[in-house]
Amino acid sequence: IGSAAAFAPAQTGKATTALNAFESELGAQPPLGFFDPLGLLDDADQERFDRLRYVELKHGRISQLAFLGNIITRAGVHLPGDIDYSGTAFDSIPNGWAAVGAIPQAGLLQIVAFVGALELGVMKDVTGDNEFVGDFRNGALDFGWDTFDEETKLSK
Repeated sequence: IGSAAAFAPAQTGKATTALNAFESELGAQPPLGFFDPLGLLDDADQERFDRLRYVELKHGRISQLAFLGNIITRAGVHLPGDIDYSGTAFDSIPNGWAAVGAIPQAGLLQIVAFVGALELGVMKDVTGDNEFVGDFRNGALDFGWDTFDEETKLSK
């Protein structure tokens, strides 16, 4: 009698999750739907979702620029002139992580200050007119986005 229970179908309860709240968001595509493998949005509200999407877009854009800069310098394209007053030429700076140790400390501080200025003053919605999370045009740039219909905008 006890061995017959081993062949009976297992009882499974219907699982519910908070992820269903974001199934209709832009980017949720079949077959996975909304994909959150780390559970960062478990019990999250729309504000947290928008914040994480904003950060994801910003970090993605930074990564794209970093990759492009790495590819260009590895191809041998460098700025003309010197990086400092002692005569260190831009083309003498090595590629990849080795460049961090070769750049003078004042140069690294300038890079950090520049990135900080971009973060605090440029790379944000200063006008309040953003159409979507990550829209940093601020009324200044338009590459035809406003001419698209809503369906085309959702597919981009």
